[in-house]
Amino acid sequence: MLGWIWTAIIGLIVGAVAKLLMPGKDPGGIIITILLGIAGSFVGTWLGHAVGWYAPGQAAGFLMSVVGAVILLAIYHLLRKKTA
Repeated sequence: MLGWIWTAIIGLIVGAVAKLLMPGKDPGGIIITILLGIAGSFVGTWLGHAVGWYAPGQAAGFLMSVVGAVILLAIYHLLRKKTA
């Protein structure tokens, strides 16, 4: 249980930093920000494994998680402009 709470807190911080770095109107409130941070960590881990920065089983750190969240926000902004 404590692991889920810790994951949510880190996700919130990562998502908030990504939203601060990426200007524009972003979706949702605190829940979306937490999910953005958690998803950003997955993207950062995948990207790190793809380029060889992380060993198998190693997770992304804080900075790479923020990079992953910013990538997700950039994709969201690109898709939103096409549909609007």
